Amino acid sequence: MTPAFGTLRLCEDAADLAQKGAAFLCEHAAGRSERTIVALSGGNTPKPLYELLAQEPAKSAMPWDRVHWILGDERFVPPSDPASNYGMARAAFLSHVPVPPENVHPLRTDGITLDEAAQDYEAMLKSLYGADTLKPDRPLLNITLLGLGDDGHTASLLPHEPVLQVHDRWVAPVPKGRTEERVTLTYPAINASEIVAFLVSGEGKREVLDKILSGNHSFPASHISARGEVLWFADRAAAGRWA
Repeated sequence: MTPAFGTLRLCEDAADLAQKGAAFLCEHAAGRSERTIVALSGGNTPKPLYELLAQEPAKSAMPWDRVHWILGDERFVPPSDPASNYGMARAAFLSHVPVPPENVHPLRTDGITLDEAAQDYEAMLKSLYGADTLKPDRPLLNITLLGLGDDGHTASLLPHEPVLQVHDRWVAPVPKGRTEERVTLTYPAINASEIVAFLVSGEGKREVLDKILSGNHSFPASHISARGEVLWFADRAAAGRWA
């Protein structure tokens, strides 16, 4: 079977997914002579992958001075909060590797409103990109890592929320839909990625992944694209019949 969009990269289990994802990141970044911008996903699935980045052989293979790390979405909480995606990434690998501080771009959450935080993060992205308008021949992000919720959401593009209709901003606030307020990259920003890599693990994701790979367009994740390719790193438990 061929997915309705994207390429499936089957992994044996969650550990194999982490290994293959880390190797993919390192190989892609090391193969580029110019800067690489990676958008990180939150949640439990990518954490083992991030931890491998702080270990050999990935730690030595990654060209840390040429890679910038941003967030695909973030909960509007302090970095010290257990719910913080940046806090998780920092603990898993960013604080254990020789990455220049100026290459790490967390979301500001102190002394700022939710909407101001979204505007601030968008301004940072535009500065990093070097333009205020996305150009068809130049991706905004080189690799965007995304998760998949059992309701079909990805990043903080939540079902039935107004953020799904935001097409004039790169970053938007998500005040409702979850316990914590959030900030997320929008469809225009994510779809301006050179490569989008979904990380999907566990039997709990099997049903929604099957529907999306089969061409069901009713989920937020179904509307993700990329300038280059979309990859699905999925373990056998999540892949189900696609395995």
